[in-house]
Amino acid sequence: MYAFAIFLPLIGCLLAGLFGRPLGDRGAQLVTCGAMLAAAAIAAIAFYEVALGGAPRDIKLFTWIDSGALEANWALRFDTLSATMVAMITLVSSMIHIYSIGYMEGDPSVPRFMSYLSLFTFAMLMLVTADNLVQLFFGWEGVGLTSYLLIGFRYERSAANAAALKAFLVNRVGDLGFMLGICGVFYAVGSVEYDTIFSAVPSLAGREIAFLGMRLDLLTTLCLLLFIGAMGKSAQLGLHTWLPDAMEGPTPVSALIHAATMVTAGVFMVVRLSPLFEAAPAALDFVTLVGAATAFFAATVGLVQTDIKRVIAYSTCSQLGYMFFACGIGAYPAAMFHLITHAFFKALLFLCAGAVIHGVHHEQDLNRMGGLAARMPVTAALMWIGSLSLAGMPMFAGYYSKDLILESAFAANTPVATIAFWLGLAGVLMTAFYSWRLLALAFHGQTRAKHDVYHHAHDAPAVMIAPLFVLAVGAVIGGWALHGLFVGEGMDKFWGDSVALAKAGEIFEAAHLLPGWVPAAPVLLALGGIVLALVLYLSRPDIPAAVAQRAGGLYRFLLNKWYFDELYDMIFVQPALALGRGLWKGGDEAVINAAGPDGVAAATLGLAMRASRLQTGRLYHYAFAMLAALVAALTYFLLSGE
Repeated sequence: MYAFAIFLPLIGCLLAGLFGRPLGDRGAQLVTCGAMLAAAAIAAIAFYEVALGGAPRDIKLFTWIDSGALEANWALRFDTLSATMVAMITLVSSMIHIYSIGYMEGDPSVPRFMSYLSLFTFAMLMLVTADNLVQLFFGWEGVGLTSYLLIGFRYERSAANAAALKAFLVNRVGDLGFMLGICGVFYAVGSVEYDTIFSAVPSLAGREIAFLGMRLDLLTTLCLLLFIGAMGKSAQLGLHTWLPDAMEGPTPVSALIHAATMVTAGVFMVVRLSPLFEAAPAALDFVTLVGAATAFFAATVGLVQTDIKRVIAYSTCSQLGYMFFACGIGAYPAAMFHLITHAFFKALLFLCAGAVIHGVHHEQDLNRMGGLAARMPVTAALMWIGSLSLAGMPMFAGYYSKDLILESAFAANTPVATIAFWLGLAGVLMTAFYSWRLLALAFHGQTRAKHDVYHHAHDAPAVMIAPLFVLAVGAVIGGWALHGLFVGEGMDKFWGDSVALAKAGEIFEAAHLLPGWVPAAPVLLALGGIVLALVLYLSRPDIPAAVAQRAGGLYRFLLNKWYFDELYDMIFVQPALALGRGLWKGGDEAVINAAGPDGVAAATLGLAMRASRLQTGRLYHYAFAMLAALVAALTYFLLSGE
């Protein structure tokens, strides 16, 4: 039965994709949404039996690869970690599927869109239920491919095509490291099966490999290569540039990619391979620093963005940084806890943003909104709920998970963890500020929208609003409802051996003995950020403009996203274009074509043109030629004496 939770989305994808024309828009929506809801129901049963009931199971479907030493089954691994992910993915994806019925109304390619959504979900489900690295890589590349299709869904727009290609290429950079890591693991262990790899970890500790005259620690090298893949998929600093551009896809795509699925794949992978990472402390320090730097960087950029979806996108990037530095300090359950709560409130925020865009004639610029709470009260209230959870306000889901990560970083009491703690605190302040800046600019104060746009603004239809309420429930109660299982006293029994827990248990115990200011600081900073944003953008809207003008260099630095795109364009894109143009003009055209096809064709044409001059069409020319030939032949015979 569990297999249906994985393969029903694929069945819905095939039906909508292959039979979309006879099914029509409504038929394709019913098929895909029905399949997703059925998958979510089965996933809930699996979560109850596997995670809550402590009955993990592996379902072997068939032998996939059997070539020499490489053996890999196509199997479904249902332990607590995968059952939790499957339940969350199917639930959030179901809500996004239903929301899409209203959002995509009138689009000429509804069956194709619904098919892509279901295929994306299937690929992610394959990723989280894999029991070996090769099957994990299949799902990994599957979400990469389908993200390309979804981001570039409106392929008639050049911006969408460019964003899809950028996402695909940047992820390929990370995937190169991931592939090398998988190959390295197979080289070291002789297997790609998780259980075999984990059992071999003690024997690999302390081993070194030679590379370019250097001696490198084997496990550290393997974990760093695997983490490079996670950096690309989860948009960590350096390989993050594709994430904001992915906003070119329709809003349901943004919610699906940035909430429950693709961007969390890297976090899941690190948690799944936590027994391997635990044996490579240097790699974990690197994970911590990258995560902390990403959390800080993305929050600074989110402060000044004016596109409603890009603000939330940079928020995703920042929250993923928190998850990664939780993994880096060994608090894997805290990372998973934040991954689950984040899925609810971030999907809620994106879909609320979509409802706003839908209600104001596809306007996304916050500077052309304002006062929309009067026209869209339900959307405004739900957006507040999502923002309260994101900011980590008490009693909301984000409070329990994000604050635990910060407390764990302080309790870990290592240099890199301390750096992560302070950068994370700075991120809390900025997160609250840009969240309420968004709320103030979009929903409150005087409207800056066009008169007709403002007066026609309205809450979304019921088919779009209903999923938001489901996600809002998770954003409110998800924290305290799951706290005991994920990170509380029942943690060991709940996670079992699906996650490395030794270091996490010590850290969580130490977190209970922290000074009072540590748990209070995130809440106070968040409140400060909220108040500051409301004052600046509602009471004194002249101050932000004055600050931006006075600190013009810093403002442009943040507005241009620390100039990462420009830097990469200068270092990689332009040299690659120059090299390609040189090889094209100087190599392909000047040498290969000139001496090859074009040269032969030109010579043939020249000979043909010369030969054609003999064909004049005049009889006396031909008679003269015949006479001249006859005279030449007779002369030859006479002179030769034959």
